[in-house]
Amino acid sequence: MSANKTYDMPQNSVIVVGAGHNGLVAANYLAKAGRKVLVLERRDRAGGQLAGDVFDGAAYDPLHAGAQLRPDIVRDLDLARHGLTLGAPAPYVSLLPDGRRLVLSTSDANATRESIRQFSESDAKRWPEFVAFMDRAAAFLDAAYATPMPRLPHIGMKEGWPLAKLAWTLRKLGGKDMFRVIRMMSMSTVEFTEEWFESQEVKAAIAAVGVHGFTLGSMSAGTGYTLMHNWLNRGGLAHRPIAGGSAKVADALVAALKANGGELRTSSGVQRILVERSRAVGVQLENGEAIRATNVFSAADPRSTLLGLVGAPELPTEFVWHVQSIKMRGSVAKVHLRTDGSHGLPAGTLALAPTLKDIERAYDAAKYGEIAQRPYLEVTTSGATNGGDVVSIHMQSAPYKLRGAEWSDARAIVERIATDTLAEQFPSLEASIRSVRTITPADLERDWSLTEGDLNHGQLILDQMFFMRPLPGWSNHATPIDALHLCGSGVHGGAGISGAAGRNAARQVLAAKG
Repeated sequence: MSANKTYDMPQNSVIVVGAGHNGLVAANYLAKAGRKVLVLERRDRAGGQLAGDVFDGAAYDPLHAGAQLRPDIVRDLDLARHGLTLGAPAPYVSLLPDGRRLVLSTSDANATRESIRQFSESDAKRWPEFVAFMDRAAAFLDAAYATPMPRLPHIGMKEGWPLAKLAWTLRKLGGKDMFRVIRMMSMSTVEFTEEWFESQEVKAAIAAVGVHGFTLGSMSAGTGYTLMHNWLNRGGLAHRPIAGGSAKVADALVAALKANGGELRTSSGVQRILVERSRAVGVQLENGEAIRATNVFSAADPRSTLLGLVGAPELPTEFVWHVQSIKMRGSVAKVHLRTDGSHGLPAGTLALAPTLKDIERAYDAAKYGEIAQRPYLEVTTSGATNGGDVVSIHMQSAPYKLRGAEWSDARAIVERIATDTLAEQFPSLEASIRSVRTITPADLERDWSLTEGDLNHGQLILDQMFFMRPLPGWSNHATPIDALHLCGSGVHGGAGISGAAGRNAARQVLAAKG
């Protein structure tokens, strides 16, 4: 279609802005229900944060070492038939300064107890009970993420019944675990792990997962909740890789969308959402083309959607102020090393977070706009495929807003710190490196449209969770603009690669329309 033309989609049609995992999940549910669906993606490929990449001939996952859509989504959309296959479970290994390794597995209790015994016999005995509790807590959180959140304070019978069912799910945990889960949500990981374990090494290894991807420290209130959240999304402590890379999740979702009659257009950036009389009526693309539809879903973050694509003049003044106040605060950098394969790193999820104080100090640096000199690292390897090994380093903290510096100048600092810190554990690493690709928070904003480099479209903190996500009073995917719905990671159920936010948004709209 030529630029500056207007195209009207049929009745009950939907435009989805953004072909990340949540946008594709929402599009699939809508297409399966018979809606005419068009997904528009700014980049030249679908997948968003899951889109794979290649440098020097080696394939790698640029942002996420693993990805697990919720099992009901995989089942509902028949994604196994479209090529989605989980890889084998991998161990979670904490790398300690003295050369020892703490290997924690949620599937091999005996091996894990033996590894923990080198630090504490008592902790080894408690490990199976801890894993069982975390699995029950994650199951409750999964149920909470599948429950529509009401727009407080407006709760009627329709909105209250799902909450009553969720309360019953919590009660079924039993009195002891029910109170444990409730308390855990507001606790810091320091407080939470100290109730379970005595060994500093065990506590720090677990606490690190609680801050992964978030600008938080081990002493931050609410990191008990983010630990529960990441445990749910990972299926434990370690990432579970996807056979063929995380991009296979996006590939399966695109194949399912086409099978359900939906359409995907890449290299089709949306410039603005068209609004008439406080109702979304379509979009205008960057090339000038206008496409009108019955509903518009946005998988972009709430701030970009509402202030960027809609625009403040279309929104109530107080609402605009609340949107401006959404906390992003990204502090994650990624350093990918293309090696000759002789780096010496084992398979699995490797964590460098020796103590709770180390995790907190890395966060302290971010608070003051500094790059952590002793960062918390989480490392994975791609394996010897496509001609070589890629070592992927997730580094915290590297704040989006640097004090007295620009990211164009600080990139080399991140590369040096991440590589030198990891090389302390693996002396053969540096000689094996052939090339480096570093992704800074500024790159995340520019290339992946992640405001302030926030992977989660808004920090998952106590005042931005459940019925307060993305904003108090707007937790049901709706906006002040009729027919405009939010389905990205910045809404309830989002943060991480689960697809829950996209599923929930589609279900909410389908239920309302009947």
